[in-house]
Amino acid sequence: MKNTIKFRFAGIGIMLVTCAVFGVVVMLLWNALMPQIFTFPQISYLQSVGLLILARMLFGGMRDLGHSGFRAGNDRLFHHGNKFREKWMNMSDEERKEFMEKEKDFFKFNQRFSRFHEFFDDDGKPKRDGV
Repeated sequence: MKNTIKFRFAGIGIMLVTCAVFGVVVMLLWNALMPQIFTFPQISYLQSVGLLILARMLFGGMRDLGHSGFRAGNDRLFHHGNKFREKWMNMSDEERKEFMEKEKDFFKFNQRFSRFHEFFDDDGKPKRDGV
């Protein structure tokens, strides 16, 4: 229990330091580039932190703030309570193989209508020129 609290405080501390560093970087980059290129005014540190928050809200959304990194997006598909995950876990090996064959057929069908279909053979393997 005490280790969990220590890790949470350490995580919060790391997050605050990271935000502070990014705020300084944004301020320095803005003040070095934007006034000379677009004749925008220079900004203060608090304005740069505000820009970071605004960019996060507009482009990153506010959900999953606690998750970051490569695996955060991939974990949602097989997260506990996910209907697909539960269905997959309840399938027998034969049902899983049948499902995968249907998926292969689906992607082969869609591949015919893809603008890149001339780069693949009927097995879905890339064609090579001169081979």
